[in-house]
Amino acid sequence: MQNILIIIDDIEFKYFEFNQLVTNFWFVHEFCLRGYNVFVSLKSKLFLKNNLPFALCYKTKIQEEDIVKNDVADEICLNDFQLIFFRPDPPLDNDYINASHVLSYVNEKSTLIMNSPRAIREKNEKIYVNEFPSLAPENVVSADEKIIKQFLFDKKEIIIKPTNLCFGSGVFYLNDKDKNINSILKTATNNFKTHVMVQEFLPEIKNGDKRLIYVCGKIFKYCVSKVATNDDFKFNEHNSSTLKFATLTPEEEKIEAIVKDKFEHDGIYLAGLDVIDGKVIEINITSPCFFIKEINEIFKINFEKMIIERIETYAKAKLEANFALC
Repeated sequence: MQNILIIIDDIEFKYFEFNQLVTNFWFVHEFCLRGYNVFVSLKSKLFLKNNLPFALCYKTKIQEEDIVKNDVADEICLNDFQLIFFRPDPPLDNDYINASHVLSYVNEKSTLIMNSPRAIREKNEKIYVNEFPSLAPENVVSADEKIIKQFLFDKKEIIIKPTNLCFGSGVFYLNDKDKNINSILKTATNNFKTHVMVQEFLPEIKNGDKRLIYVCGKIFKYCVSKVATNDDFKFNEHNSSTLKFATLTPEEEKIEAIVKDKFEHDGIYLAGLDVIDGKVIEINITSPCFFIKEINEIFKINFEKMIIERIETYAKAKLEANFALC
């Protein structure tokens, strides 16, 4: 395994540097340190030519402890990479879906894509929790006014989430005494035309939601709680004051066994599971943040090395198994 491609977000590409808050750059940095040929690209730079998948790719390297990329792109067939990370940020719009279709032309026997483009298309980050009923909070997924209102009046307090955004964008808290119920529901559902995830409100959110980090069949014991700022009910600002030390509870330690076989079947190798009071409220699979900088500082470890070693070992075994089946 020599050639690695990481498809990053547009904003990360524009301001390419070793930004310690960005999981993708820890990946680039650590793989470069290990001697791999590491390239980056964008979803807009993926294309098909004569039924073969290609991308305009930019070679990266470490320069004075920073990471830099070439200014000129190389046109490379995606089958020439042994490992591809597909990690642009949502929204999961038509551009995202079209890029995933290009990746579906990659030879999966010789190239491993994390995460599977099919999984990205089919396993919505908000709705996917329902495939694990023992872990999911009570919820409805609907665009219908009556269905959502009935759930609200039954539960008294709810959380409403768009299904295709990230980092808390468009998320509302609502209680049954609110004077703006109709306005909020109209806004959230685009006048009752767009499905939303509606979950019961979990009061333990006051202590934050915990990010469990799943990599290739394993949930690490290292994690953080993401706590709200004073002016919001949810985590919405990535800094040291909103990320706290956390450990897995005995209940949370059981989550790995519940999800790992299903994740493997679906082609999900990297995920961030957000947990409140033992309930998984979201399964982030597009570009899950692993909070490497903060975990390193809190636990005094090199978390990026543990993650990349896990990926490296898993990918080599997976590709060797695929080769043996050919």
